[in-house]
Amino acid sequence: MSVNLSENLNKVLSSIPEKVKLVAVSKTKPIENIEVLYETGQRIFGENRVEELVEKHESLPKDIEWHMIGHLQSKKTKKIAPFISLIHSIDSFKLLVEINKEAKKNERIISCLLQFHIAKEKAKYGFSETEGLEIIESEEFKKLENVSIAGVMGMATFTKDEEVVRKEFKTLKRISEKLLVISPDSKTVSMGMSGDYSIAIEEGSSMVRVGSTIFGSRN
Repeated sequence: MSVNLSENLNKVLSSIPEKVKLVAVSKTKPIENIEVLYETGQRIFGENRVEELVEKHESLPKDIEWHMIGHLQSKKTKKIAPFISLIHSIDSFKLLVEINKEAKKNERIISCLLQFHIAKEKAKYGFSETEGLEIIESEEFKKLENVSIAGVMGMATFTKDEEVVRKEFKTLKRISEKLLVISPDSKTVSMGMSGDYSIAIEEGSSMVRVGSTIFGSRN
């Protein structure tokens, strides 16, 4: 098992440019698996459930950079505010306000990505282009001193049609360029998962979220 995990990680790393960050998506995977990847040198891990994230943070080395990649309920923010490195899934202004409040209590500035709805599927969370950019330009947002918008995140439609996926990634990249004009530090473009990360990189991704290609299929 451990040999496979390390091999899989190294295969993914060798397939992405150095400037692209790899988030190893460890959701549902046991702590032992994360330890193997940690020993191999991986330091960025992504989780989509708050309880699991907190539990893993408590059990594993403290130099791990934890990313919250799943939908986050405002009321659960306080559980991860003391340690979270990056929240990928900001899909409402209300959530930003809550994160700012909890970050302030912890004397931290929490980095966040605005999640944009780029897929055809209705089930995906995220802002429309107009909503997201309006928030960043709003006076209300400027009062939030304990959150920092590091960039954008999006998920493409789950389809074998490469053209659809490519078009959606192009949309997110275009939104990210507009955001950069308003907010010059918002450089991260988090797009691409196990099935489509090479296309995402071709379309300008700077951060990919890879789970099953490293860990094997989900439990």
